[in-house]
Amino acid sequence: MRITRAQMVTSTIAATATLALIPGIALAQPSHPLPAPPGPVAHPTHPVTPGSGIPADSLRALGAKVGLRIGTAVNADELASDSTYDSITAQQFSTVTAENVMKWDTIEPTQGQYNFGPADQLVAFAEAHGQLVRGHNLVWQNQQPAWFTAEAASLTPDQVKTILKQHIISEVSHFKGKIWQWDVVNEPFNEDGTFTNNIWYQKLGADYIADAFMWAHEADPKAKLFLNDYNLEYTGTKSNAALAFVKQLKAEGVPIDGVGFETHLDTQYGQPDLLNNLQRFAAADFDVAITEADVRTTLPVTAIEQSAQNADYSLSLQACLQVSRCISYTVWGFDDQFSWVPGTFAGEGAADIYNDFQPKPQYYTLQQDLELATGSAPRVRR
Repeated sequence: MRITRAQMVTSTIAATATLALIPGIALAQPSHPLPAPPGPVAHPTHPVTPGSGIPADSLRALGAKVGLRIGTAVNADELASDSTYDSITAQQFSTVTAENVMKWDTIEPTQGQYNFGPADQLVAFAEAHGQLVRGHNLVWQNQQPAWFTAEAASLTPDQVKTILKQHIISEVSHFKGKIWQWDVVNEPFNEDGTFTNNIWYQKLGADYIADAFMWAHEADPKAKLFLNDYNLEYTGTKSNAALAFVKQLKAEGVPIDGVGFETHLDTQYGQPDLLNNLQRFAAADFDVAITEADVRTTLPVTAIEQSAQNADYSLSLQACLQVSRCISYTVWGFDDQFSWVPGTFAGEGAADIYNDFQPKPQYYTLQQDLELATGSAPRVRR
């Protein structure tokens, strides 16, 4: 079913009312007004927690009160060159995800020659600011090194398996003890629930997925290992297939710890039944995480679209808050300046919670939901 933007305008208010009715969620009065209407938003003056340098009303600090780590994907170029970007990343988030610098084409641009420098810088930044790191990603059909794609079709299955194993063990071993969660296999499913027909599946069948988890665990037994995909937020053929498959992997002894829900949403489509899907994966004994949240819309943004964006952000965070096995909530970059959306979806954008380093209404929506969730169920955190 598709929900019109007009129907979605009241979703934020309704979602907050729903949260109030959930057992175990104690509501506190927000210390700031409800999200402002669209328009320029002044940078807030944040009270700072004594001795920490972290604003007490930051997403990071508010998430800590309920045991939920709030994260962002990080643009390594900006991290190395922009002090404002660095400051927001450090103050607002308790986890960071490598947007691109841990992907294979960056890590091993020439076979056998590794480029760990940019990723090492991100890890060092995280360590300096008391943050955990999500490694993204080890196996994906995109952003593979040119040397591999040029020869992949002519390689034997054994050769492909050897190359994949070497890649995974080399990268995970390099970061051993420094990565909290690895997206081991990224986007392995089609919308119809079949496996993506990538080079790994063509040469090795679905066994490449189990192998990848085994090799990653061998290289770092303490890292949490995730399968990550998009549109698992909706109940349907794809999420049903993914759930059945990860349950099969666990039954076979494959060391898979969790499932990542990318949560790239769009105001022109209906809201997902995300809570139901988080709950059913958690009930199957998996950690779950929101790994790449953003909410795009058509441009220019109207008042109704802004309300719909607020509602979708609220829905995704509140769903995570209501599931104790949901251990992190990550936005896919925090600022529209660096968003992937305009380059991928023509005529759409404004997907993030900041623009030009100024917090948007979406930011205040997340802030409010975290302030209200002071009594949510505690989470097990490493």
